[in-house]
Amino acid sequence: MVSKEYTIIAESGIHARPATMLVKKATEFDSKVTLKYNDKEVNLKSIMGVMSLGAGQNAKIEIVADGSDEQEALSGLEETLKSEDLI
Repeated sequence: MVSKEYTIIAESGIHARPATMLVKKATEFDSKVTLKYNDKEVNLKSIMGVMSLGAGQNAKIEIVADGSDEQEALSGLEETLKSEDLI
């Protein structure tokens, strides 16, 4: 299991478009991937779960990956966070 914490810098937070891109990236991996925010934990492969968190600007989130390709999953999701200007 690997995890990393990030701070969302985007003014609009994790809204629909970047949430969709994160879910799309997460589904590429076999590992279980979760997103934690404010004592809530959701499956990062679920758009409804990600959107339900309401992570706005300055939110501290944690991504946890657990499985055979956990390191690749975490790296890929970090790249997506960067490309969507979330971090």
